Amino acid sequence: MNNAYHIIGGKKIKGEIEPSGAKNAALKLMTAGLLFDKPVVLKNIPHIGDVRTLIDLIKDLGGSIDFIEKNILRVDGLSLKKNKVNLFFGSKVRVSFLLFAPLLFRFGECYIPNPGGCRIGARPIDRIIEGMKSLGIKVVYSSTTGYYHAKMIKKPKGYYRFPKPSHTGTELLILLSVLSANNQVVIDNAALEPEIDDLINFLNLAGGKIKRVGHKIIAEGVEKLKLNHPYAIIKDRNEVITYVSLALATKGEIYINNFSDNLIEIFNKKIKATGNTFKKLKNNCLYFKAKNEFKAVSLETQPHPGFMTDWQPNWAILMTQAQGTAIIHERVFENRFSYVEELRKLGAKITLFQPKVIHPEKFYYFNYQPSTQYFQAIKITGPQKLHGGVINIADLRAGASLAVAALVAQGESIINDIKILERGYEDFENKIKSLGGEIKKIKYD
Repeated sequence: MNNAYHIIGGKKIKGEIEPSGAKNAALKLMTAGLLFDKPVVLKNIPHIGDVRTLIDLIKDLGGSIDFIEKNILRVDGLSLKKNKVNLFFGSKVRVSFLLFAPLLFRFGECYIPNPGGCRIGARPIDRIIEGMKSLGIKVVYSSTTGYYHAKMIKKPKGYYRFPKPSHTGTELLILLSVLSANNQVVIDNAALEPEIDDLINFLNLAGGKIKRVGHKIIAEGVEKLKLNHPYAIIKDRNEVITYVSLALATKGEIYINNFSDNLIEIFNKKIKATGNTFKKLKNNCLYFKAKNEFKAVSLETQPHPGFMTDWQPNWAILMTQAQGTAIIHERVFENRFSYVEELRKLGAKITLFQPKVIHPEKFYYFNYQPSTQYFQAIKITGPQKLHGGVINIADLRAGASLAVAALVAQGESIINDIKILERGYEDFENKIKSLGGEIKKIKYD
């Protein structure tokens, strides 16, 4: 049985946090490290579930990868022996799809199953596969086995424009292009997330020739990658949003140390719009303080630099404590409101609805189907005095938000299925305790 958190809520959250390394950067750079001819050392790698799963996956393929110090990871892909990703591991972590790149460069062909991760909507896998094919890679899917079989006859080259930006797709095409010596790859309508820029920076420091030109990424292939010093990945903006939302929703205050406000610029603007306090202090320290009363602010989710889809569950919790009514319109994924029914158990006033949208197939970033009934928005009425309850986690970011809701609520709560939360949050329990929250892990046999 999965472990749980026992939480006593209603306490004001105050203190300071040093953010962990970004999950969405760590997994991609770990995979990129398999392209190198020599071992790579990565710093600031968080001890989280998804990192452990990817380590196990890489070891199963024959790769050498281990923590050599706390948060310092050594990656060596020269010992890779298999070109087929184990179905068990592939189903547990979405980043397994990026293994097309190192496995194709090592073996010329590989087999990778449909990717795993949180079930927050139909992921646009077709865009990624079309991108691979546009670079000259042959890809065939077997509905019988659930595996994609890919072959690389020649080094990738060419042009591909994503119909709608794809975070994973952009990263995969970058990884497929970097070692394509004497060839050029152009990725148009590329995703703009800072974790992608971190990947580009890492590869360029190792000899890659990749640059952004507006919404395009242009990669000139090189013969090999080499990095003689450790590389520290960027901090986790999703984790920061979680702790800031918690502090403000409990009418507290928080300092975020060693973190660039550029990573969460749109979030900070929304915080200011509520009437809460946000300040940039010296040495990359951010300060947030709640007002006794703050107003509700509506928003739409969009890819970076817009308001991130992973942040909207936290915003929903914050809005339960705001004055007035807020609308959250989810444009990036369908099925992203699994947490709503759980919040209702704690007394939140939230209703699901579908806004009227002109040309929804263009407005939404997922593959909109006219025949499907959608509920892409919620209306939150606040402020509400939340109470304790027993709630269940369905996806990673929503899971952290439900833990936040329990810490805001008065009384006792049990949060089940916390393994999902711990896929992306390092040392969650102790960080909450350091901020004055009352939380304890319940371990089941």
